[in-house]
Amino acid sequence: MSTDFSGPDAPPRGVVKICGLSTAESVEAAIDAGADMIGLVFFAKSPRHVTYHQAAELAALARRLSPSVAIAALTVDASDTELATIARSIAPDWLQLHGSETPARAALVRGQYDALVMKAIGIGDAADIEEARRYRVVADRLLLDARPAADAVLPGGNGVAFDHRLIAGQRFGLPFLLSGGLTPENVAAAVALTRPLGVDVSSGVETSPGVKDIGRIHAFVSAAREALDMAGQ
Repeated sequence: MSTDFSGPDAPPRGVVKICGLSTAESVEAAIDAGADMIGLVFFAKSPRHVTYHQAAELAALARRLSPSVAIAALTVDASDTELATIARSIAPDWLQLHGSETPARAALVRGQYDALVMKAIGIGDAADIEEARRYRVVADRLLLDARPAADAVLPGGNGVAFDHRLIAGQRFGLPFLLSGGLTPENVAAAVALTRPLGVDVSSGVETSPGVKDIGRIHAFVSAAREALDMAGQ
């Protein structure tokens, strides 16, 4: 299991994650573009959902192309049985908990599997910031996303940004990735304001839900890398 996002021998740098990959072509594009992490979605309601068999093939491809790339398995209130199957199928470096998992559940998952835990938190107001801090001792990373609307089917990947001023200058007790409505066009401004460890994109590099655009993947990674490098100076 990789203990960081870009390989144990790589220098520290900002993290660029491309999530919701479901085809060999999109995996190849993300790695060719220089992404540090790819995300595979295990949530049947999502247009980006992959089966265990598909995920195993995509994870194997990613590791052949780049042994240092980190693989995140995105789950939504997954059962122990589902998590165990994911662990056997792809041996993820990260388990991304994108549902309503409590700190106690996150701690349990973290202690049970040979994977790091990234907890996604929807941000809509100041109370959500305090909620995020509750995970500082039970997770390895946070992913700060836009809080979904009450009637939303998906907990993330909705192409909606939150007010980044809410988290500007905030500290959470552990590093975070910024997500929600990011695109090649707006990622630089978002990074400059929030100064995250890294960024995560899904719908912002798609032509339609679940369909990744190769050119936009490359454009996003390039823009995000430049912004993260500048923020780290």
